Amino acid sequence: MSTYKRIVLNERPKGPIESTTFRTEEAKLQDLVPGPNQTVVKVAYISLDPAMRGWLNDTRSYLPPVGLGETMRAITLATVVKVGEGSKFKVGDQVTATAGWTEYAVMNDKAVTKVVPPPGADPLDFLNNLGGSGMTAYFGLKDICEVKKGETLVVSGAAGSVGSLACQLGKRWGAKVIAIAGTQEKCDWLTKDVGVDVALNYKSPTFEKDFKGLGYVNAFFDNVGGDILDLVLTRLAQNARIALCGAISDYNGRPKGLRNYLTLISMRAKLQGFIVFDYAARYPEAIAEIASGLADGSIKRKFHIVEGLEQAPVALPMLFTGGNTGKLVVKLSEQKSLL
Repeated sequence: MSTYKRIVLNERPKGPIESTTFRTEEAKLQDLVPGPNQTVVKVAYISLDPAMRGWLNDTRSYLPPVGLGETMRAITLATVVKVGEGSKFKVGDQVTATAGWTEYAVMNDKAVTKVVPPPGADPLDFLNNLGGSGMTAYFGLKDICEVKKGETLVVSGAAGSVGSLACQLGKRWGAKVIAIAGTQEKCDWLTKDVGVDVALNYKSPTFEKDFKGLGYVNAFFDNVGGDILDLVLTRLAQNARIALCGAISDYNGRPKGLRNYLTLISMRAKLQGFIVFDYAARYPEAIAEIASGLADGSIKRKFHIVEGLEQAPVALPMLFTGGNTGKLVVKLSEQKSLL
């Protein structure tokens, strides 16, 4: 076998991701030649994240859009299989890298991070609680929501990788946690395993009534936006804080806007967006806290694994339809390095 597969952006979707959004290409293995301070990595797992839908749009954002014909951007867990002159890595190192939807990639050393799991952790945790999902939950909750002991914290999209950890950190820091998810099965997992105080199914006909019966909200970690954000705006306590992490309800269409935003004025509340990359210098702080919870078992995690590179375009829309519970990743087929 002299080729490997990668998946590239074929066309920009106008709404939901379609079968024509991506295409699979084959590339020559012989072209994978590392230069100075470079490595070649073989991808084992690919992280699927809601932000990836935004990367497909040709609009101004915190990262440039994925170009047409370019390998789809994604964080990966990989193994170093070749090193260039002067590389700080060695063959066999497990690493994280933004290699994308591909079986192999040439990476600059500065874009690769060696994985050294702390006690109680697994290398795959670096695509979840010890990776971008964990950093997002930690800093959104600590710096934006500023959660305090005894306060009421609401988390939307609570059964996802970011949301489920935000729930657990909220409990760890002494808050009453109300989780919002889209199925009873997810709600049961959130109460029984994750340990939230209350879990509400937003598809329930009594959801709005049930939510309003739980009192006022001091902090809201929002992954969903749309109608749920608008509802929470009506229940803000004075000086409430909202971390606008994501808006999965609006990524595939044109947002219809908020109606209840005036409560931000009357309740002296704060709604703030944030990007996790801004906190990169403080990642060790978050990793230490989360790793201690993994080690003693107080922080739980759940993976939703699909197999095969070709399943990445099929699985990505699950993030916007509620099809996954926990961290969604793609596992590439087990094989020895072809290089």
